[in-house]
Amino acid sequence: MKRYFFALFACIGLVLSASNAPAQAEAVIGKTAPDFKALDTYNNPISLDMLNGKIVVLEWTNNGCPYVRKHYDDGHMQKLQKDLAGEDLVWISVISSAPGKQGYMDAKTANATALSEKAQPTHIILDPTGEMGKAYGAKTTPHMYVIDKDGKLAYQGAIDSHPTFRTRGMEDAQNYVVSAVKELRAGQPVTTSETQPYGCSVKY
Repeated sequence: MKRYFFALFACIGLVLSASNAPAQAEAVIGKTAPDFKALDTYNNPISLDMLNGKIVVLEWTNNGCPYVRKHYDDGHMQKLQKDLAGEDLVWISVISSAPGKQGYMDAKTANATALSEKAQPTHIILDPTGEMGKAYGAKTTPHMYVIDKDGKLAYQGAIDSHPTFRTRGMEDAQNYVVSAVKELRAGQPVTTSETQPYGCSVKY
């Protein structure tokens, strides 16, 4: 318990709405999402252009953030990744923590952590310079984005309607990512396309 609350207060940017997202962020609902080109943690090249025709879920994450831990410690995020998996969907976990800051990992550590937690993203991208995070305006961990098959941003914001680091009550929360993906798969417009993200500030 002490270790948990130490992590909570060590996450100095615990916020319901963060203000450190750069004004030049290019991610706009209904517009083409910012492209990115990177190597994932297994040295596979990945870019948004390569994923044309697929739904793309971007998950900004920080392993030391209590809000992220809420979703991983009980297996909630892993189940979500598994349940939404399909030939038509790519899930990318993005780590934008800068070297020396909370959540920073090298590729070996990121892969080992994902394996130990039984996480199931399609790719993990390390973004220690913050270039990708700032292009999207990622504010918190978690901060979620859903991109449609045409490469347009369909959803951005909170993972769900439960803006707390506590697990109690999660079962009653609306999961905005699930809703967005289901509507896109049904060929319908996303009803809730933007919400206020919550969590720890991204450690740029």
